[in-house]
Amino acid sequence: MMSEKIILTADRPTGRLHIGHYVGSLKRRVQLQNSGEFDKVFIMIADAQALTDNADNPEKVRQNILEVALDYLAIGLDPEKSVIFIQSQIPELCELSFYYMNLVTVSRLQRNPTVKAEIKARDFETSIPVGFFTYPISQAADITAFRATTVPVGEDQEPMLEQAKEIVHKFNTIYGETLVEPEILLPDNKACLRLPGIDGNAKMSKSLGNCIYLADEPGDVKKKIMSMFTDPNHIRVEDPGRIEGNTVFTYLDAFALDDHFARYLPEYKNLDELKEHYKRGGLGDVKVKKFLNHILQEELEPIRNRRKEYEKDPAAIYQMLHDGSIKAKRAAEETLSEVKKSMGINYFDDGGIASDK
Repeated sequence: MMSEKIILTADRPTGRLHIGHYVGSLKRRVQLQNSGEFDKVFIMIADAQALTDNADNPEKVRQNILEVALDYLAIGLDPEKSVIFIQSQIPELCELSFYYMNLVTVSRLQRNPTVKAEIKARDFETSIPVGFFTYPISQAADITAFRATTVPVGEDQEPMLEQAKEIVHKFNTIYGETLVEPEILLPDNKACLRLPGIDGNAKMSKSLGNCIYLADEPGDVKKKIMSMFTDPNHIRVEDPGRIEGNTVFTYLDAFALDDHFARYLPEYKNLDELKEHYKRGGLGDVKVKKFLNHILQEELEPIRNRRKEYEKDPAAIYQMLHDGSIKAKRAAEETLSEVKKSMGINYFDDGGIASDK
């Protein structure tokens, strides 16, 4: 019997989702959901993980669960095809994390590049919450609980997946083949690996206020694009411009298609021609930004409209999350049962301890 192909993917509910999430994972997620290649798709709202660095502000996490669910439905995630659920409603994940903790050393967690970068970004220094520090272990529990074979993430999450694979390997070595080893699936468009913020900052981040949100109104999107960081030395139209590090062109790499030129900028055949003109001079930033605005408005309008429809019935969203969490819990229960059996701690099953004598 062939093993099932299963996807697990997740987002932290610390705010509405933005176009960095969209090109980095969400758009691909919808394609994968609709591809027919996967037997199951699990999509998790990682509220427990969000609490590891928002423990003093649970209301922020609570408020954003609905926002993230709305964004999911608006981009085309379908609860008929994907199990959309809330992490904290699956207690089996905590129990799996607890067992996996014994398989990982403190020094190995300290070496994880993603953990190091996140600790630095949050200025935790020596006051790192233990829950945040052990995030890679928690993520391994999330992935293995649903027997995920495929985990679509951005490249910044690669060290997390490597650590999850290490945990799987160590568990299976000690206790026998029980857990499924996941494979990472990176975005296929290099520009989508990490979309910078509109200010040119390497990361689009809610806390830095440099995001274009999926739910932003057209006027807000345009305003953000027109304020976008470009080449600081491209002062006059006739000046030669730099493409590298120019946020507008990074966004065009991620979003522009040849048919966008036919519709909005017919004097150029494709992005290469536009870049060549910008590099030799004679092309102003405003013209390029207006072109990007046309493309993003076209991409975001249907998402925004669908979101407004779903917003009319929040009770239906809660019901969807409730139903999804019940399905996810059943899947996690099966894995936990197998794990406890492999570890020999299923004491009251099949005669349990009494049968050891």
